Amino acid sequence: MAKEQREQRDREQRRDRRDREEDREELDERVIDITRVAKVVKGGRHFAFRTVVIVGDGKGRVGIGIGKARSVPDAIRKGTERARRNMERVALSGTTIPHQITAGHGGAEVMLKPASPGTGVIAGGGVRAVLEAAGVRDILSKSMGSNNSLNIAHATMECLRQLKDVQTLAAMRGKDPNEVRPFWERKRNVEQ
Repeated sequence: MAKEQREQRDREQRRDRRDREEDREELDERVIDITRVAKVVKGGRHFAFRTVVIVGDGKGRVGIGIGKARSVPDAIRKGTERARRNMERVALSGTTIPHQITAGHGGAEVMLKPASPGTGVIAGGGVRAVLEAAGVRDILSKSMGSNNSLNIAHATMECLRQLKDVQTLAAMRGKDPNEVRPFWERKRNVEQ
């Protein structure tokens, strides 16, 4: 009896491990920044590395993680684990975002604008990494203020958090959802 339970538990653990490995393969991981940092102590300086990692599934879930360690691979591993834990769902409208949004973090400010299909991701550095990991394929963006990649990535995440889907936005404005949609989506809905 105990042997059967143990075998059953082992099978479940192997299945869980296999499922986790499959999940890991599906996620898009991007290291956007590696910085050497120093801690000043009585005997001098202790150097370490800080990495900023973006993880996304390309279907509307994205997370950002920061890892610090004495070696770069350990810092990347820690950052990736934290990014997986911090993954959030964002509101997308097809291959773009439902509406224009601006948000800031620290001295960095990011503006995101929806774009028609075929435009591509018009963004640089941390903004591009976050948007592509989230699954956005057509968007216009502008980074203003500080060009610190960590703050820009956080500002982009804040923009994505503040996005509302078309139905919620229409209800807030007291309008029909078709009036709120971008013009290229309105045409598609009329044709259907």
